[in-house]
Amino acid sequence: MIYLVWAMPALAIITLIASGRLGTLAASFVGLLVALVVTLSSAPHEFLAAHAAVSLLRGIWIGWNVLPYILGGLLFWQMAIRPGNAAMPVDGGPGDPRARRRLLFSACFLIGPFAESATGFGIGIIGTIVLIRRLDLPPVYLICFALLSQTMILWGGMGSSSIIAAALARADPTTLAVNASLFLVVFNILWLPLYWRMADKVGIAADPRECASEAAWLGLCLVSVVAATAVLGPETAMLASYGPIIVLRYLVDERPDRRTLARSVQRMMPFVVLIGWLVATRLFAPLTHVLEQAIRIAPFAGLPAWSPLFHAGTWLIVGAVLTGLLRGDAAIFGAEIRSAWKTGRLAIVTVMTFAMMAELLTGSGVAEGLATGMASALGAWAVVLTPQLSAIFGALANSGNAANGLFMSSQVNLAISTGLNVKAVVALQQAAAQSLNMISPVRMSIVCGMAGTPGREREAYRTMFPFGIATVVVTLIGSLLIALKII
Repeated sequence: MIYLVWAMPALAIITLIASGRLGTLAASFVGLLVALVVTLSSAPHEFLAAHAAVSLLRGIWIGWNVLPYILGGLLFWQMAIRPGNAAMPVDGGPGDPRARRRLLFSACFLIGPFAESATGFGIGIIGTIVLIRRLDLPPVYLICFALLSQTMILWGGMGSSSIIAAALARADPTTLAVNASLFLVVFNILWLPLYWRMADKVGIAADPRECASEAAWLGLCLVSVVAATAVLGPETAMLASYGPIIVLRYLVDERPDRRTLARSVQRMMPFVVLIGWLVATRLFAPLTHVLEQAIRIAPFAGLPAWSPLFHAGTWLIVGAVLTGLLRGDAAIFGAEIRSAWKTGRLAIVTVMTFAMMAELLTGSGVAEGLATGMASALGAWAVVLTPQLSAIFGALANSGNAANGLFMSSQVNLAISTGLNVKAVVALQQAAAQSLNMISPVRMSIVCGMAGTPGREREAYRTMFPFGIATVVVTLIGSLLIALKII
């Protein structure tokens, strides 16, 4: 009976979101309230109001570390892409089959994910739709191709999900992101043939040579982003790796003349300067040390410190301000800041709420108690069940952070109590929590509205169903290999 009580916060949130009675934010507040009642009344060890207050403050601190990524990323993107609606100008007349195919691939697998990495929140969908709308695709397929911009969601929002997951798991963000990226590599390998099949259905087919070229470009992207993650960390990995690849792809596909190239360089200069600076801050040890230590605030043991001069979110804000000043757009700062807050506030508050709940469950021992109960009932095989629940809940909540807030602590304790590979379990949890976000109801609703096709969600889900199945299969196989202690 006590295990059912301890599970009430998660059950309450899942029930409310799945029923459609409340949105993610409102449900998270209900879950937080339930968690507070459960931990104060039924914790495995003494857990007083003072302990709960500290746990809540720890959760707020985790959210505070992410806030600059969210607002800074949105603000920089809004200022840097003026004028225009895409990160890289790509031309492809509807009469040229080869150009159409290359435009589709670049939008779905390069520019869309790049935009998502800088901002998060499905912003990559916007850039992708703007680019591929000119291809006159059937409405349902316009929706589905736009959703492919979310394939690299592990690095979305400047890798903020990996940073939060690492804080909840008490792990190193870079190690966690590199390990989780191996699952994302497998996802993408399986998703690419499904993309080819969709492209064939809408008449944007390609011969085997072009398919091989796309596979090579995707392989280059995956190798590059994983390597960049290992060297630079999850914050700047996508920007540093995909930025040059997008430029290279543009030069190969478009072969622009000098005037066109000069315009493109001028337009992309804010990205070039920002990415170059962020890479420098991560690679040059003396600079890294100065920026980290000049101002460093670490109020809680085991949680990330905040060094504002080193924080990538700070430099996103600085980059947005400088871009606006140099381009003469200072007058619109107020409107753009309000727009960034309006877009990102839901995510910011939700991140903090789930982080507070996770800290309550961890500090009170409830997460450990649940893991112990699952281990007693199912042994190591419990690790097979939880990632699937995380994937489903992450999709329902449109947030891998929400799923990690509910399940990460229990997964870590489960791995420890059953002698499983803790790093592998944490990586699987992070990958699973993100895995079905691409087809979450919230994102599906957003993209249908943007495509001017409200009410077509069911058709889009049927088309995207194979992508979801491929994801579930990978997470299931991964969990089985971990349960069998093969990895």
